[in-house]
Amino acid sequence: MNDHERHPATKARLSLFRSLWYRSRVEARDDAEAGRTITMPVRTSTPPLQQVLRRLALALMVLAVTTLIVYADRGGYNDNSDGTVDLLDSAYYATVTLSTTGYGDITPVSDTARLINILVITPLRVLFLIILVGTTLEVLTERTRQQVRVHRWRMRTHDHIIVVGYGTKGRHAVETLVGQGITKDRIVVVDTQRKAAELAGDDGLVAVIGDATRSETLLKAEVQQASRVIVAPQRDDTAALVTLTARQLNRRATIVVAAREDENVPLLKQSGADTVVTSSSSAGRLLGVSMVSPTVARTLENLMTLGSGLDIVERPLTKAEIGQAPRACADLVVAVVRGKELLDYADPRLTRLQPGDRVITVSRAKATAEQV
Repeated sequence: MNDHERHPATKARLSLFRSLWYRSRVEARDDAEAGRTITMPVRTSTPPLQQVLRRLALALMVLAVTTLIVYADRGGYNDNSDGTVDLLDSAYYATVTLSTTGYGDITPVSDTARLINILVITPLRVLFLIILVGTTLEVLTERTRQQVRVHRWRMRTHDHIIVVGYGTKGRHAVETLVGQGITKDRIVVVDTQRKAAELAGDDGLVAVIGDATRSETLLKAEVQQASRVIVAPQRDDTAALVTLTARQLNRRATIVVAAREDENVPLLKQSGADTVVTSSSSAGRLLGVSMVSPTVARTLENLMTLGSGLDIVERPLTKAEIGQAPRACADLVVAVVRGKELLDYADPRLTRLQPGDRVITVSRAKATAEQV
């Protein structure tokens, strides 16, 4: 079977094994850069004191096992001082043998004792030394583990969602995505601040540290493989540059941008945004509604907060709903997506729901979770 015919997972594993055995200069530079700029999700780790106590316990266990092995075969050893080997002599021999090469005052003289030294004592000595220098090895292992995790993430990342900016807007966007059933391993955060990237890592997300207006930063987030991009920086000019860069790198992705000012909406759409959400005008309208009718404002806030009571969601039709009137659906249908056209509930063409339609409904949060 040729290389291009292999299963993607098999190709990913082969690429991973190759990276552990051999890396070119370019690959080594990319891995080093990835270690500085890509933050992987935080995993639970053992506290330092517990790690030290665990290593100490392992070292003592190896020492005790070696002592018992020597004592059990004490007849095959010779003590130059008194000629006999007791339990204390066995412990002494085990200690100096595991920590050094021994002093020669207690030596194996029988064939059995020498064979045990070759097959058992020597491996235990190696294990003992590994435990003693575990801190240094752990640093090297952690670096390798980080490179392996980044490499595996790159191999399996496709059709994912990139969130540029992990401020208030970005965090709430991620919360909504997760609430809609998007798994966290399909979300990648890009932010210029290391603190924000570490916060994303604490939340179980992969984060890339860097300026999203630069192509190399978005390429580290695998933007060319992404299906959707959410742009939520603090400034509209930054949003325009990020949108333009993302659109140049990925022509098919759906790009949604958060803007502060209405006057920048046309510019953002010209830059390649599919949808632009104006945060300041939306907040202003909500403030106005709150003054006129606080209950309407609370209802709107309820609808916009996923899982708080009422949710507005888009979903496919069930088999029972095909051919029925929108009013026959279990949920309140407010609009229907037919092809690329959005039909509101009052549209005269909405007499019957057709195969392929998607309905936008208002439903309770529990029902929404079950549908997702």
